[in-house]
Amino acid sequence: MPSIHDVAQYFVAKGIDSEDCGMSNLKLQKLVYYAQGFHLALYDQPLFEERIFAWTHGPVSPDLYHKYKEHGKSPITDVEYNPSDRFTDEQIDFLEEIYEVFGQFSAWKLRNMTHSEPPWQAHEEYASEIPIEAMKEYFQTRVK
Repeated sequence: MPSIHDVAQYFVAKGIDSEDCGMSNLKLQKLVYYAQGFHLALYDQPLFEERIFAWTHGPVSPDLYHKYKEHGKSPITDVEYNPSDRFTDEQIDFLEEIYEVFGQFSAWKLRNMTHSEPPWQAHEEYASEIPIEAMKEYFQTRVK
């Protein structure tokens, strides 16, 4: 199973290669959240083991936040990435689709999207963990 850091490095690398020339910490947090949620809904298992919490600006992995916080709002430009070492072909296809669908949105658009979703809404008041089951239940309503 890949770690949340593997998934993050995948998205950072995609951001470096994009027209936007980067991936902010805020946007990265939301992409990782959507990857976990849709993976739970589609495959009935988590993509990674690390937990996600409901913070003020949406779902956040504290580990990732602290790793990349030095970048502030600036794009993250440092990444060590080789997808064949960390992901199956099916996982790469899945991550490509998540990036294609959600990577087009700004960090603030993604933040606002997560604020309208029950997994964050139900746990934000106490900045508590968003349970895997809550994400799975919600994201199952988002897939056909």
